[in-house]
This record gives sequence, structure tokens and C-alpha cells, in this order.
Amino acid sequence: MTINLILLSLLAYVIGSIPSGLWIGKFFYKKDIREFGSGNLGATNSFRVLGIKAGSIVTVMDILKGTVATLLPFFFQLHVDHHFWLLTGAFAIIGHSFPLFAGFRGGKAVATSAGVILAYAPLLFVAALIIFLLTLKISKYVSLSSMIAALAALLISLFMGDWILIILIACITLFVVWRHRANITRIRNGEEPKIKWM
Repeated sequence: MTINLILLSLLAYVIGSIPSGLWIGKFFYKKDIREFGSGNLGATNSFRVLGIKAGSIVTVMDILKGTVATLLPFFFQLHVDHHFWLLTGAFAIIGHSFPLFAGFRGGKAVATSAGVILAYAPLLFVAALIIFLLTLKISKYVSLSSMIAALAALLISLFMGDWILIILIACITLFVVWRHRANITRIRNGEEPKIKWM
């Protein structure tokens, strides 16, 4: 059982390491998105550099990385406590943030973390998504919307009574805010780009 969990966690890391934005940019647009915009491999920079269509595809792929990785114990019929699903999901988040296939320089973990929550607590995912979209509609800042959605997910999870989930989301929230520290500075200075398509 332990060996199987270790192997699935490693597989989850590999899945998370798939650099969707980098590969789509290189294969279809002949662009390395690390050389444009914020230089980040995540969905937001994909929207900024490659456009709405590519950005949407990258977002879906990054979410699916988290979802698929979280469900690996189910797919492989590993009969473990459902909290272990969060373990494989966490490894996907690590893979996305520090990808094996992109020099360990990855995204900010928002979409992949959302995918983990989607697989484990779908209603929490829906609530966080609604808050993200409302904040985005009002502020036009993807970075701010991501941080507020993460904080909202943490607050909502406190009422769910699942302490393993709460701890994971707390770690995700801290990590997301830390990864957005440059965005926070730009927002304060009025230099953060706003979206124009919503």
C-alpha cells in the first residue's frame, strides 16, 4: 500500500509537471511564454501572451492536472482513506509549481490547486470559482481574484470540518499569496495589467 501511494504520488508530480502553457506556446504559437509578459508558465500569462483561446485551453489543462492527479487512487482502485487523494493532489501542485519538464520554474499553482479541490470537494470549487469570477468582473485583476478566491476557499473550508483539507488549503493560500508578491506590489503601484475581455 505504501509503495503504491509513493508511486502514485510520483506519477501525480509528473502529471503536474506538464507545462501546458510552455508546450502550447511553443508548438502552436512559436513562443516561449517565459520570455514574455510576467515570464510565468501559468494560465494568466498564457492569456496575456497567447490570447483568450490558448489561455482557456491552458487553464482547463492545468485544472485537469490537479483533478486527474487527485483521483489517481480511485483510478487505480487503491483502497485508501479519501484523504490520501489530497496527497496525490498536493504532488500535482508541487509538480506544476516546480515542473520537471521546465527547469523547475512553473506556475503559481492557482488552476492546478482548483483542480484538486474540484476532485475532492466540488461544491467548494464552485463557490471559489464564483467568488473568483465576481472579483475578476469587479477588479479586472486576475492575480487579486486568485488570491481572494484562495482566501475564500480557506474560510469556507473551516465550516466543512475536514482538517486535512483545511490544512492543505491553508498551505495553498499561503503559497498562492507568496507567489503573487510581485503582483501585489504592482497592484499597489497601479502597474498591474487589467484584463480587457470581461
